[in-house]
Amino acid sequence: MGNTCQCGNNGKDEKLEKILDKYTQDKSNLIQILNEVQEGYGYIPEKAQMRISEYLNIPMAEIYGVITFYSRFTLKPKGKYHVAVCLGTACFVKGSEKILDRVKQKLGIDVGETTKDGRFSIEATRCIGACGLAPVFTINDEVHGKATVKIVDEVLDKYMKED
Repeated sequence: MGNTCQCGNNGKDEKLEKILDKYTQDKSNLIQILNEVQEGYGYIPEKAQMRISEYLNIPMAEIYGVITFYSRFTLKPKGKYHVAVCLGTACFVKGSEKILDRVKQKLGIDVGETTKDGRFSIEATRCIGACGLAPVFTINDEVHGKATVKIVDEVLDKYMKED
């Protein structure tokens, strides 16, 4: 999930051009292209948005609107370990705000930010569909239910020791 430009001699990002080559220049391909860019880079860089705008002949404002409408897409790089704390009703009632506060304190960043070393990022989410395990947080695709501050510390300590 490298997010560096893989530019060839023509100054174009080769990774992005390979994605675009899979699709016709039909505007209906926007979501699929954005999805592949998100998967390839971990976010949707501004340079990619400009190139997609040019390729599909869609205004940048429209592309930005689609990116910000769908929570799957992000404009900022996420950390290697993306921590998401559910603030849906069931989780909130059972104390997910304390969980989020502890994650922010432990990582030294706020919601929507990534640590300077690029290892961790935090997101506050709405219901993830694990209400029976409330409160819940995830790290990448790993769900941690019935969370407590102690569990947050144990799990984050494990990830902090990796690498």
